[in-house]
Amino acid sequence: MASEQLAAVLQAGPRRFRTYPEYKDSGARWLGKIPAHWEVKRLKRICRFAYGESLATPERTDGEIDVLGSNGQVGTNDQANTLGPCLVIGRKGSFGKINYSPKPVFAIDTTFFIDSRSTNEDLRWLYYTLTDAALDASSKDSAIPGLDREDAYTHDLPWCPREEQLAIAAYLDREAAKIDALVAKKKRVIELLQEKRTALVTGAVTKGLDSSIPMKHSGVEWLGMVPANWGVKKIKRLCLVRRGASPRPIDDPVYFDDDGEYAWVRIADVTASERYLERTTQRLSDLGRSKSVPLEPGELFVSIAATVGRPIITKIKCCIHDGFVYFVGLREDREYLYYLFSCGEPYKGLGKLGTQLNLNTDTIGDIYLPIPSPTEQQSIVQFLDRETAKIDALAGKVRDAIDKLTELRTAFISAAVTGKIDVREGAA
Repeated sequence: MASEQLAAVLQAGPRRFRTYPEYKDSGARWLGKIPAHWEVKRLKRICRFAYGESLATPERTDGEIDVLGSNGQVGTNDQANTLGPCLVIGRKGSFGKINYSPKPVFAIDTTFFIDSRSTNEDLRWLYYTLTDAALDASSKDSAIPGLDREDAYTHDLPWCPREEQLAIAAYLDREAAKIDALVAKKKRVIELLQEKRTALVTGAVTKGLDSSIPMKHSGVEWLGMVPANWGVKKIKRLCLVRRGASPRPIDDPVYFDDDGEYAWVRIADVTASERYLERTTQRLSDLGRSKSVPLEPGELFVSIAATVGRPIITKIKCCIHDGFVYFVGLREDREYLYYLFSCGEPYKGLGKLGTQLNLNTDTIGDIYLPIPSPTEQQSIVQFLDRETAKIDALAGKVRDAIDKLTELRTAFISAAVTGKIDVREGAA
């Protein structure tokens, strides 16, 4: 544990945590000193990793037994291959991630599991200890990285008597629950701020900023009433909607050049960005650019695959593939249209945003948009830039608080399972 994390735990809140009366060198550099009556044991002396199994029948929605993978429940089934309680540990995919279940489950073949047949230790204590052990470091370098059982078995773990294991587990259950409750409340605050932000953007781009202006019915169900001096037009009446293009085969290195003039935009690059695209992970060669669609800085495009309906404005020269559409001859303010698309309202009636909505050049072209004057578009953008920045700043502070709570939770677990703090009295 980093010294600053330990200090944070020792100084947490109004409490001051005790340390053990006597320590000894663990012999493990990463672990340092441990309580004098503790031991350091290899993982293989503490527990055994049993392999999960392939499902004999597909996952069901009406089964009584949870099917667990490394990311939690992935379905239900009518049989269990573990006893309860048990640990399920990812060996492929999210390898090293650990889930605890108080009841029997079916562990799938991309996981290991531990139950009372695999260990004599308390499983809640073992859950916290393995969580702190960073098992994802025990991976094999291959095309599909995964947790290697024999490598994992070489991990040195701090071990204490079972009575103390129970005390540590009970204490961490309580402390983790408190922190988790605080995190849940703060996540709800972020949700409310996001709802407020969306409502603010939606109101500005569909109703304008002046509530005294007379309104008219737009004739569009999702849009309803709009300012009387606004226009309402289909996108295809404003510009041409065109689709990006991809060089084929896309994995041919001849199409890529780290020094290429144009960046290559993937869905992941857009997802990782906010309003503006300022960087990507790849660049195209001249040949690759000639087989794609190059855009200049300042252009707006929208994703129609994977994260569907996501608008973004490029700040760099880039090429987009056929998972995006762009707009030729568009005269409207790109920033205004970004806000309009980002609120999600124009897609209403087309399906569900995310991965299920089916967009193409025709469906995008048939979307009706409210069109204020160029001057009013700019005023709306300036207003939204100012007001959303305030909301985003508040949300950022809440996210920082969540990060600190998450770090504190991790530090509590590490401090308790490595013996840096003595929680036996507090757990009684």
